Amino acid sequence: METRKMGSLEASVVGLGCNNFGWRLDAQGTAAVVDAALDAGITFFDTAEIYGDGQSEEFLGRALGKRRDAVVLATKFGAHRDARSKSASPQAIRQSVEGSLRRLGTDRIDLYQLHVPDPEVPIADTLGALDELVRAGKVREIGCSNFSAAQLQEARSGVKPGAARFVSVQNEYSLLHRDPEAEVLPETERTQLAFLPYFPLASGLLVGKYRPGQAPPEGGRLSQGGLADRFRTERNVARVEELRRFVESRGHTLLELAFSWLLTRPSVASVIAGATSPEQVRANVAAANWRLDAEELARVDTLTRG
Repeated sequence: METRKMGSLEASVVGLGCNNFGWRLDAQGTAAVVDAALDAGITFFDTAEIYGDGQSEEFLGRALGKRRDAVVLATKFGAHRDARSKSASPQAIRQSVEGSLRRLGTDRIDLYQLHVPDPEVPIADTLGALDELVRAGKVREIGCSNFSAAQLQEARSGVKPGAARFVSVQNEYSLLHRDPEAEVLPETERTQLAFLPYFPLASGLLVGKYRPGQAPPEGGRLSQGGLADRFRTERNVARVEELRRFVESRGHTLLELAFSWLLTRPSVASVIAGATSPEQVRANVAAANWRLDAEELARVDTLTRG
């Protein structure tokens, strides 16, 4: 599989988001998905201390076992459900990294990411603590998530000479959510920062299971609840239907479009989608092989910006 750079790291262009581990998947189900990912050539695994209340890290570390050195292991800190412990302070970072290292069963984290900005802590203080982890060998590279362009600029200004700096930013980005194109993506291209899109399938809407005028499939992530209210809007479902007709006229699928379109962006290093089965993993990997031409990209722009 093709790889792209994130600082000193090389990530497979299709990564595995591990948010289902410890929530939708138990340890056995996690192992099956991880095995399939490794067999398919995925080397980038992205989790967070908050996923599954820590079990995502635990199950992932257990599933990787002796194969840990063959992958780029990424996790995130600073987004606890308990607001009292949600912090990017140096003290909180030191506590969080030790917990993640223990649960992952490793002696270092390849990419350690601040999950959300912390307005209560100066970014220079956060960066200073992260630099200490890099110098101690506990972390190889650092990144951030859910940052605006202005926050990225502030973080760059807060780095001391010779200290570790963010090499990546992980924000929501998909065919149906193109906000990063206004400011964040230009900032990443200008500063050579890797971009990691999350929710690349709009929480499953871009898989194509939800059709206009049809009841949503039972048990689907967008069948009901908060995510359904956010993603499965009448406008989004209509746009997906238009995209469906377009891709089918080209002999492709919505899944192929969702992955391959993101990978046309120069800053995108890896498309990280979750999976609950080995079959989903293999489908995600196969979906990244469409090379869209200029005419096709223009048509997609028309269909998704309207």
